[in-house]
Amino acid sequence: MKIFSIFNNKGGVGKTTYMYHIAHLLAKKDFSVLIVDLDSQCNLSAYSISESDLEKSWKTDRGNSIWNAIEPVYERLGDIRKRQPSIVNPEYPNLYIIPGDVLLSNFEDSLGDSWNSAKGGNPGDLRVQSAIYRYILWASEKVNADIVMLDLGPNLGALNRAVLAISDYFVVPMSPDLFSIRGTQNLGSKLCTWRKEWDQCKSAYNGDAIELPTGAPVFLGYVMQQHNIRKNSKGMTRGWSIFGDKVEDAVRHNIIDRLMPLNQVHDWGTNNWNIGKIPNLHSLIPYSLEARKPVFDCAYKDGLTGAHITTAKQSVKHFEPIVNKLLEVV
Repeated sequence: MKIFSIFNNKGGVGKTTYMYHIAHLLAKKDFSVLIVDLDSQCNLSAYSISESDLEKSWKTDRGNSIWNAIEPVYERLGDIRKRQPSIVNPEYPNLYIIPGDVLLSNFEDSLGDSWNSAKGGNPGDLRVQSAIYRYILWASEKVNADIVMLDLGPNLGALNRAVLAISDYFVVPMSPDLFSIRGTQNLGSKLCTWRKEWDQCKSAYNGDAIELPTGAPVFLGYVMQQHNIRKNSKGMTRGWSIFGDKVEDAVRHNIIDRLMPLNQVHDWGTNNWNIGKIPNLHSLIPYSLEARKPVFDCAYKDGLTGAHITTAKQSVKHFEPIVNKLLEVV
C-alpha cells in the first residue's frame, strides 16, 4: 500500500478535481483506492458523496468523518475511533472515502501545542501527532487499499505537517501563474525543516507502542493545471506559457534542489518532473460536480449535449498519463 498526498500551499489550483479523477481511473484499473478528505473545506467530500451522507458522517455516535475518528485523541479521552470508510459510488465498488469535517480545523491547535513535547519523545503527544496516520493505516487495511490518496488544504500549518509526514509520495498541482510559482518558494525549505524535526521525534521516542510515520515524503513531480489549450508546441495560450515556462525552474530551485540531498525526490530518469498537464475543462466541471461523477463519465443524462459529450469522454486522455506515472511507483 502506498500513500500519496496531493498538495500545494497555494489554493485554487484544482487539486481536488485532479485527485478525484485520478482516483476513479485507478479504481477502474481494479486497484482498491481510499481517498481521504483532510481539507476542512470538505470539497472532496461534497464532490464524492451526497449532502445527507456527509451529514451522517458528522454524527458523533456513528459518523465516519476524519474528525469523528480522531476526536477522542483531541479531547485526550481515548484513542482513535475505528469507523469504516464509505463507498464513493456503487459503480466503483473499490473506491472508498474517509469524509472530511469542518471541525478538523480544531485539531490544528492540538498538533501545534503538542509538537515540542513530541520532539522530546513524549508518548502522549506522539499519540496526538500520529493519530491521523494510525487511523488511516487501520482504515486502509479494512478496505484492503492498494493506494491511499490524501487531499490537503492549502497551507503550511501543523495539520499538513502531520499529514505529509505519513505520505510515501506527494504531487504538487500547479497553475501556470505567478502565485503558484511564488507558492513554491517556502515549500521546499519547510519540508526540510519538518523532515529534521520528525527525525528528532523518532529518535527521542524509546517505546514501541506507537507506530510513527517516516516523515520523509518523496516528491514525485508537479502537474500543470487549468491552462487554456492551443495547437502549438507548448499546448497552451501565449499568456499562460509565459508563466508555464517559469514553473519548471521554480520547482527545481525551490523543491527539487532542497529535497534531493535528503533522498526525497523520485528519479524518473528523464530529468523532468512535469508528470502531466490537465487543461481547463471549463463548463464541464459544473456538470461533473452536479452529477458527482468524473467528467469522462458524464453524458446526456447529466445534461451534456452535442460536442460536450465527446469532449467529456475524451477528457480521460488528460488524466491517463498521470495515472500511469503513479502506477510506476505503486
